[in-house]
Order: sequence, then C-alpha cells, then structure tokens
Amino acid sequence: MTEVRLPALAPVVEIRPAPAESLAGGLFRTARPQQWVKNLLVFAAPGAAGVLTQMPTLLRAATAFWVFCLAASGTYFLNDTVDRETDRRHPVNRHRPVAAGLVPPRLALGVAVGLVAASVLLGLVALGAPAAGCVALYVAVNVAYNLRLRHEPVLDLAAVASGFVLRAIVGGLATGVHLSEWFLVVTSFASLFIVAGKRDGAVADLVEVGAGSRRSRPVYPIGYLRYVRALSSGVAMAAYCLWAFDRAARADGHDLWLQLTIVPFVLAMLRYALLVESDGVEVPEDVLLGDGTIVVLGLIWAALFALGVYGA
Repeated sequence: MTEVRLPALAPVVEIRPAPAESLAGGLFRTARPQQWVKNLLVFAAPGAAGVLTQMPTLLRAATAFWVFCLAASGTYFLNDTVDRETDRRHPVNRHRPVAAGLVPPRLALGVAVGLVAASVLLGLVALGAPAAGCVALYVAVNVAYNLRLRHEPVLDLAAVASGFVLRAIVGGLATGVHLSEWFLVVTSFASLFIVAGKRDGAVADLVEVGAGSRRSRPVYPIGYLRYVRALSSGVAMAAYCLWAFDRAARADGHDLWLQLTIVPFVLAMLRYALLVESDGVEVPEDVLLGDGTIVVLGLIWAALFALGVYGA
C-alpha cells in the first residue's frame, strides 16, 4: 500500500495591525522636522564672512535657525490644511496627518497661526526689526503661494525659490554681515535651479499617478524646465566663480583654497542636474543628503572653504 504524505502546513503567522499614530505624533510629523535642514542657509552669510567662530555671531545665527524652523513648520501646517482634499487623492500625500484625518483642520490652522506668530515675535525680540521683517515676508509669500501663486506659472517658481534666498538674507541681517551682490546672485539662481529640478520631479510624479489627477501646481513642459535649469545653473556657477576670485583676492594668502572650492561646487550642481534628468527629484533635500556623491562633494567644498576663510 502506497503511503500518502500530506504537504506540511505553513506555520500560522499572526498579522497585527500597525499601531495607530497619536495626535502628538501627527502634529510632529506635520511640522516636518526633516525639512529644517534648509534653514541651515542662515549660516551661509556669516560663514562666508568668516565670523562664525565668534560666539555672539554663532548664537545669533543659531537663533535665526530656530526662528525659521518655527516659521517653516507653520507654513507646512497651513499647506497641509489648504491641500487636504487634493492630498487625499494622492497615493503618497494621502498619508499626511491632516489629509488622513488624524489632525483636525481647525487644529492644524491654529497651530500654523501660533508657530508663525511665535517666529516673527522671536525674530523681532532676538534678531531685530529688519530680520523679523524678512521672516514676516517669508510667511507672507508662503501664504500667497498657498492661496494663489501656486497656480500661476513662473510666479510659483519665484515664490518657492524666494524661501531659500530669504533664509540667507536673514542670516546676514541677524549677524550684521554685509551681503555682497555676488552672494545674492549665487543664492538666487542656485535656488531657482533646485526648484526647477523639483518641478521636473513633479512632472514625472504626475505621469506615474495619472494625467487625470487633480493638480495643485502648474505642470511645465520638460523643455521649458530644462531651459530654466540651464539658465539658472549657468548664472549661479559663473557668479560663484566671480565671487570666489573676488573673495580670494582679499583672503590674506589663502586664495588658492577658495579658488579650489569652484571645482566641487560645479561638480555638485552637475551631479544634481544628472539626477534630475535620470530619475526626477521631487524632494531636493532627500537627494542633497542622500546621494553619496553630492555629500562627498559637499564635504570637500566645506573643507576647502574653511581653509580659505578660516585658514591658519
């Protein structure tokens, strides 16, 4: 008699639902602390001026950093409140706490107002009226962006890029550092270059999600975004070279190091452009911090810059 063997039964695996996120966790996630890395731009002007080693300057720059953390998080709460209906139809953004119903819209709006008010008040008390005025301008641009400018082609690019520029300006105002024309040109056009890359990623995302999805921002032709990236990157790199040579002429013998910073700066921009063309970049911060080549180039740039500005 032939023995019949039954196949072994697979072990029973208990599937447990993911733990529900608390309201506090939802509020923290809506504040997007991972985005605070952009606020490091407040250290750019005092760092370029070579005064970050002075403790009072460093403390004022750090205060400006936290002021922008409050302001930026306030605008994220506002953005998620305004976008909640659109986010619910997006495969990724539907998990945002406001869109998912974890954080009530009224609470999110109240937190937005509170954070924005705290940022302007802290800026006024700790940094002075000019810096606080720029923070208020940053908030005003973001409110206008959420309510109207995001639907206006070209103006939406300028509005997003202005956020980077205003961070750098506040860093100079807070620490009493003069902002050179070259510094402003490099910051402005490098910001436009990054934002144009972000919009390119949004186009790729729209194609993946489906052309029938409701759009909250303009969708630009690929050729136009390539033109904007080529223009802005060219101006930014040329202005940086002119700034580096001008700064090196007044660097007391450390001119070679500053001139060498041109190499990693240009290579990093070219690397970012390649990533935009290859895969699309909808979250620039993830690329700037997650791409090994850009991180290494950034560290080399920082070391050369430190030798040029703070060299012994």
